[in-house]
Amino acid sequence: MFESPPFWMYIAGFLLVLGPLVTVHELGHYLVGRWFGVGADAFSIGFGRELFGWTDKRGTRWKVAAIPLGGYVQFKGDMNPASIPDPKAPVYSDSFQSQSLWKRALIVFAGPATNLIVAMGIFFAFFAISGQPTVTFPDDSTVVSRFAEESAARDAGVEVGDRIIAIDGQAIGDFQELVDQVALFPNWQIELTVERADQTLTLPVIIGSAVEEDRFGNQMTLGRLGVFRPENGIPEVTYERLGVAEAVPAALSYTWDTFEMMMLGLKQIIVGDRSMQELGGPIKIAKYSGEQMSLGLLAFVNFAALISLNLAFINLLPIPALDGGHLAFYAAEAVRKKPVGPQATEWAYRTGIAIVLMLMVVVTFNDLVSLPIFGS
Repeated sequence: MFESPPFWMYIAGFLLVLGPLVTVHELGHYLVGRWFGVGADAFSIGFGRELFGWTDKRGTRWKVAAIPLGGYVQFKGDMNPASIPDPKAPVYSDSFQSQSLWKRALIVFAGPATNLIVAMGIFFAFFAISGQPTVTFPDDSTVVSRFAEESAARDAGVEVGDRIIAIDGQAIGDFQELVDQVALFPNWQIELTVERADQTLTLPVIIGSAVEEDRFGNQMTLGRLGVFRPENGIPEVTYERLGVAEAVPAALSYTWDTFEMMMLGLKQIIVGDRSMQELGGPIKIAKYSGEQMSLGLLAFVNFAALISLNLAFINLLPIPALDGGHLAFYAAEAVRKKPVGPQATEWAYRTGIAIVLMLMVVVTFNDLVSLPIFGS
């Protein structure tokens, strides 16, 4: 029987994760825009009908809207919340479109950058306060002691007693490195290098695929070789508190490694190595938020950091109507020495919005079929 948090935790977790992260994302846009003297007509948390709000002395309408699935800053001169320029609007010195190219690019990039900074700040705090975890294995942890019932390594010719020393020519130091090198690559073919007696052998192996479940019943497809380390190869886990000079690069490195995993996951979905069913949307975020909240504050804050990274990653994709789409247009403008034409811009944004809506339909469908009421 899987654990299930109370329903209120799903709602509270979703709002406590997405609300602040969307707010800081939009604040990134707004504050850098303010820094460059750009006026803002509206700052909204959520979409759709306004629930409540106020207008400040600069004329910006601050509001909370009914659909809590995002937010936006509508700068002066924008036709809509997607920051599509209004060709009929007068050009004022404090409008977004009147700014130089590099200023517009920085304003757009500031949103994802703020989410990156939030994630790095959380990781920095973990490393400085709780400590950076270090897992130390015995020297023989990559020696194969036995095989799983289904073992890709055994099928490829690996034997009990072999020491795995490299994957695709990259040295493997301990069992954790072995797990990390195969977990994200189910069904990939690799070259596995082993030491057997006084021989060094290189064997082609197709990594096995296993669907594993966590304590809440969430499923994930992982790559597995189907080998076990020696029974005495129990790792020692230690936590070392890092000073500021050490915690900053450690947080940067961890953030980049996590970002790389997201890029790899997207690539695998695009080329068909992973199922589209692994994509999740708002319902799944709410589910995971409640589950992580039930595990305690540290787990919940760590989850918030991962969602913040996801927001940065998604918004940097070069899809029109997302921040990455705007940056792609600015890159084209820098190369062409003039903006992309209004007709091309309009069609690109229409296409981008259609792609985003299509993805929302797909991830919402995935979310719904993964709920227990559908037998998943």
